[in-house]
Amino acid sequence: MKRDERMRAFLAIALPPEVKANIGRIQERLKKSVPGDIRWVRPEGVHLTLKFFGEMTLPELERIKAAVAGPTAAAAPFVLEVRGLGAFPEVSRPRVIWLGLAGETAALMSLRGELERELARAGFPEEERPFRAHLTLGRVKIPKGVLGLARTVETETDMAAGRIPVEEIVLFKSELTPRGAIHTRLAAFPLRG
Repeated sequence: MKRDERMRAFLAIALPPEVKANIGRIQERLKKSVPGDIRWVRPEGVHLTLKFFGEMTLPELERIKAAVAGPTAAAAPFVLEVRGLGAFPEVSRPRVIWLGLAGETAALMSLRGELERELARAGFPEEERPFRAHLTLGRVKIPKGVLGLARTVETETDMAAGRIPVEEIVLFKSELTPRGAIHTRLAAFPLRG
């Protein structure tokens, strides 16, 4: 990569293969119970985004790596559980259908807060919207055309996809293609605390 070349980048927690497989099964169930114009995320592309940077140059990526190294080295590994179904901004007018997270969410929030502060010191503005930990299952193209989502959210309270042992944070490159985004690992930061 040349110094002035740009690439889309984000920080995330990668999911274990069994969680991705379970997400695929959940999406298949939802496709039957929630018809509508929904673009489903490929299970292999689902991850827990901590910060999206947009288009970055090589020097900016190096600043990101330097800023992330401290908070990740100080944080201890933790475990999240994937469970609960919902929609943003709300189920009555959905734009994003998601799975929620439980487990050691306080550790997740603490780590994300530290990452935001260090990245802000490195010149990357803090996110203005509050962080809501979730895994995106699908994006709704026409909210009025999505039938049955509210009922499904109400009745499928036990929907779960497994556990995520969080032992590292990953810096990904994202390439947009007609078949969806392709994510490539650029760097990994182990939690060592």
